[in-house]
Amino acid sequence: MATTRILEGLGRLYILLLLAFLYLPIIIMALMSFNVSPFYQLPFEWTTEWYASLWQNDQLIAATWNSLEIAIITTIISVALGSAASLALYRYEFRGKKVLQALLFPPIAIPWLITGTAMLIFFFGVGIGRGLFAILLGHVALALPYVIVVVSARLQTFAPELEEAARSLGANQWQVTMRVTLPWIMPGVIAGGLFAFAVSFDQFVVSYFLSTPGQTTLPVEIYAAIRKGFTPEINAVSTIIIVVSMALMLLTARFFKFGGEK
Repeated sequence: MATTRILEGLGRLYILLLLAFLYLPIIIMALMSFNVSPFYQLPFEWTTEWYASLWQNDQLIAATWNSLEIAIITTIISVALGSAASLALYRYEFRGKKVLQALLFPPIAIPWLITGTAMLIFFFGVGIGRGLFAILLGHVALALPYVIVVVSARLQTFAPELEEAARSLGANQWQVTMRVTLPWIMPGVIAGGLFAFAVSFDQFVVSYFLSTPGQTTLPVEIYAAIRKGFTPEINAVSTIIIVVSMALMLLTARFFKFGGEK
C-alpha cells in the first residue's frame, strides 16, 4: 500500500510539473501584457496601455488579419479536399492506393525548412512567385495531409453495413454520404480542421520564405518585431489569440464530445 501511495504521489507530481512547464510561460506572458513596465520590471503595476497601443500598430493588426484569413481559407479548402480524399481512399480500391497513402506521411515528417525552400523554388518556377496567394497554397499543401490522416482514422471505426442499409432503403450515394457517413466522421472532420487551422496560423518557416514586404503573417511580423526590439504589444496580441483559441477548443470539445460520454 505504501509503495502504491508513493507511486501515485510521484505520478501526480509529474503531471503538475508537466502542466507547469507547459502553462507557466504562457501565464507569465499574459500577466506581463498588463504590466506598466515595458522591460518586465517588478513590482507589478496593472495597466491596459499595451492593449490600447496594439490597436494603433497597423502592421501587427494587418499581419493578424492576414493570418486569420489565410488560416480560415486553408481550413475550409483542406477540410473539403481532405475529407473527399479520405472517403475515396476508404471506399475504392485502385492501383497505387497503398503508395498514395504512404506518400501522405513524408510531408508531415519533412522539416519545414526544406519544404519552404522547395515551395519557394517551385512557385518561382511556375510563375506564382511570393505573396499571400503563395502562402495560402503552401499552407494548404502542409495542412492537407493532417486532415486526410485524421479523417481516415475516424473512417476506420465506421461500419460499412450502415451505408448498405441506407442504400437498401432507397438512399442514393449523395444521401448516404450526407446523412450517414458525414455525421459519423464529423468529429474527425472537426479535429482535422483544427489541425489545419493550427498548422496554418502558427506556420512561420513557409510563410517567411513566401511572404513579401508589407504582406506578412503574424508569426513573421512578430519575428521581425523581435529583431527590431521586443515590445509588450506582442504579449498583448499573443494573449488575445491564446484566450480566443482556448475558448474555441473548449467549445468544440464540449459540443462534439471529444472526451467521450461519461
